[in-house]
Amino acid sequence: MKPIHATTLLAAVALAASGVVSAQSTVLYGPEDEGRRFSDGSRVVCTDVEVRQADSDPNRIGGTAAGAVIGGLVGRQVGGGSGRDIATVGGAVAGGVIGRNVQGNRQEARGDRVVEQRCERVWR
Repeated sequence: MKPIHATTLLAAVALAASGVVSAQSTVLYGPEDEGRRFSDGSRVVCTDVEVRQADSDPNRIGGTAAGAVIGGLVGRQVGGGSGRDIATVGGAVAGGVIGRNVQGNRQEARGDRVVEQRCERVWR
């Protein structure tokens, strides 16, 4: 059997200790723990946090694309020659911006948010 070197033993102890520390830092606290005090002077504090629910289109790609197509079609009806091309591009850009804003306003109006209670250990 091979002898264990001191550096190997030291590394194993350090690795095990770091696992214990990280396990302690990932402890989850719930509302039932609110006000709980620890020997180091820390305590559990809970707060209400407004979080966003998962949207089917959080980046508003649908509104941007629809607005760009509509804006491009409207811009195409304006002007003639090279002015028509510029109006098409300008209409597509403006329509994309407007479509993105409209979709964002509709998502906000639908109330895609929920309030969660989150608890964490604080040192004061």
